[in-house]
Parts: sequence; C-alpha cells; structure tokens
Amino acid sequence: MTQQIVGKYRWTICGLVFFATTINYLDRAVISILKSPLTKEFNWTETDYANIVIAFQICYAIGFLGAGRFIDKVGTKLGYALATTLWSIAAIAHGFVTNTFGFIIARGALGATESGNFPAAIKTVAEWFPLRERAFATGVFNSGANIGAIVAPLSVPVIAEQYGWKWAFILTGLVGFIWLIFWFILYDVPRKHSKLSKNELNFIINDPDEEQLEESAGSKLRWKKLLTYKQTWAFAIGKFLTDPVWWFYLFWLPDFLEKQYGLAGSAKSIPLAVAYTLSTVGSIFGGWLPMRFVKSGIPIFSARKKAMLIFAISILPVLFAQHLGGVNMWLAVMIIGCAMGSHQAWSSNIFTTVSDMFPKAATATVTGIGGMTGAVGGILLARGAGVLFDYYHSIGEKNTGYFIMFLICGLTYLLAWLLMHLLIPSFKKIDY
Repeated sequence: MTQQIVGKYRWTICGLVFFATTINYLDRAVISILKSPLTKEFNWTETDYANIVIAFQICYAIGFLGAGRFIDKVGTKLGYALATTLWSIAAIAHGFVTNTFGFIIARGALGATESGNFPAAIKTVAEWFPLRERAFATGVFNSGANIGAIVAPLSVPVIAEQYGWKWAFILTGLVGFIWLIFWFILYDVPRKHSKLSKNELNFIINDPDEEQLEESAGSKLRWKKLLTYKQTWAFAIGKFLTDPVWWFYLFWLPDFLEKQYGLAGSAKSIPLAVAYTLSTVGSIFGGWLPMRFVKSGIPIFSARKKAMLIFAISILPVLFAQHLGGVNMWLAVMIIGCAMGSHQAWSSNIFTTVSDMFPKAATATVTGIGGMTGAVGGILLARGAGVLFDYYHSIGEKNTGYFIMFLICGLTYLLAWLLMHLLIPSFKKIDY
C-alpha cells in the first residue's frame, strides 16, 4: 500500500508536535543567549548562572515524576495543551523578574511545566505512527529542538537590542498561545479524528511489525511495576548519561563562543545557527537510518541498536573540538555541530525504544521516568561545569574547563550504549 493511497494526515500531527518542540526549546534557550547582559546587570558568577540552570533542571526532573503519568491518564490532547499553556506563562514571567532569586523561581516554573513536552510528544507518535515510522517521525519532531535553538540566537539579540531583555522573554513566551489554536483545531486521537481516512487509520492501528497490546495494559503498569523491568532501567540510564550533554550545549555553547573567540551579542547568531542546523540534519537522519536498515532486511530492534552505535562513535571528534578550533573557529563550530547532530540522531532513537518496548498506554510514563533521570544527570553536569569554570577562571586558565567538558561530552554515548546493551541485548517488548 503506497503512502498516497494510505494518506498523510499523520504527518500533519507530526508537524504540530514539531512546532510544540520548537517553541519548548525557544523558550528555554532565551536565557543562554542573554547570559552576557544579564550577568552584567545582576553581577552573576559562573556558579550563579549554574544555579539558575540547575533550578530549571531540578524542577524539570520533578515535573517528569508526574507529567508522563498525567498525560497517560488524561490523554495527549488535554495534557499537551495544559503543558504548553503553563510553560508559556512561565516563559513570559521571566520578563517581570528583578533579581537573581526571581530568575531561579522563574526558571524552576519553566522547568516544571516544560517537562510535559516529550512525554506528550512520544505518546502522540506512538498513537499516530506504526512502529516502522516512529523513529523517523521522532527525528522530525525532535528536530524542532534544534530549530528553536536556531531561532533563539537569530531573534533574541535583535529583540533585546531594540526593546530590552525583558521583551525577549515576553514575546517568545507568547508564541505558545498561537500554537494552542492550531492544536485544538487539528488534533484528536486517530480513532476519533474526522479528517483521517479509513485506509490511513488501518495503516496506523494494524501494524504488522508490532505485537498489538491492549490499551488497558497501561493501567496495569504503574511506576512500581515499571521499575522492575530492565527495559525501563536501560532507557533511564541512557537518558541519564546523554541528556546532560545536550543541556551543556544549550546553556553553555553561547558562552564558549564568547570566551574562546570573543563573540558577543548578535555576533554569536550565525555560528550558533550553523551548529543547530547541523543538529537538525542529524535529528532527521537519525530517524531515517534505522528505517533504511529495516528496508534492507534488518529486524527493527537490531536496526535501532546498530544505528545508535554508529551515532555514539560519530560523536568522538568533539573530544578535539577546542584544540582544533584554536586554529579556526569555524572548524570548532562544525565539529561541535556534527556532535550535536549525532546527539539528536541518538535521541531520536533512544526515545523510540520506549514505544519499541512498552505498550502505547505506558509510553508517556516511561518517557517521564527517563526524562527525570536525564534531568538529574543535567543537574550534576551543570553543577560540575559551574564549579569547574569558576576554578579555572580563578587561576587564569579560563578555557581549560571547556576542554574537560568536551571530553565528557564525547565519551558518554559509548558508555551509555554499552550499559544499555548489557541490560537489554535486544529491544524486545516487555512481558507483563
């Protein structure tokens, strides 16, 4: 059955999730773009900035404790809408902050509410796509994280220079309310959707690659039960080790460009846009590669693991990014951008392992568990980065800290792949 006969409305849904993820990352990236002027206005140290980042991550982790389960319970339509509404309000609130403690509170609120995005997104993909297409659909929507990070350096400095930093937070926060209009007009679950053809509905729900599990299975899989499965721990460990690397790029790459190359304000925009454009390509390629392996005859679970190993290896050149970049800034940007692309390719696949291994009704809950461990890892890395940068700055070696951080960023994926492989040699469905 060709895609023309089947229909393509599921890709409209994927587009909605893509834009939600774009807005999610746009809102969280604003502060990293404004780090320099905010540091001057509020006299931040590197540790102060790290604490603000950590406030976001602590609340992000706590939010995941309930976000996934809540979305599994109330459904994607209402759950996604509530999450977007709340994080947009939190983003706008940054514009009314008057001191460092206020930023800690605002970042905490943003972290708690933004935690709903990925559980809702992964559940939406699991509901709307057959197994063979899920990694690609995840790669497409996950590339929204990169687009959000591209839009931020291109727009935020301009808004801040023209209207002040407060309006940069307010205007970007308002975008989420525009998305909500389209969400309520265009979204519903497949079985209830009036615009979905019968052929496309059958294509989605009658998946020959997936053992169909009863939707009621999700009600049997509470947190306590889910934590008894190796599959849950493999996903959680993989997220714990690799999510912090993306947090590091998001919150410290603008600062690296300023300290290493003297770029400030809008001068960072093009290098950051190039790096995140490469990560967008990686995200989509990461979803395409396992699908290509499947078409060549490799079983889906083996294709997923093979692709993840390739992406883990392809990140290794970032170990030398700072050294090679000492000769040419653009070489450093390209190396870091390719590593970010490989991370997003990895991310597209590790997210999809949840719907590979668990029934649809539990996907948001498991995604929430992994998101929580990833945020905890991010907290530890952010704390370490702040202390590391302050220490080396105090002894006059401000760039040594970044060398150490790039070492960490380059090696964690192979460790994560190995541990996941030892826990679950194949991404098989749980036997509940």
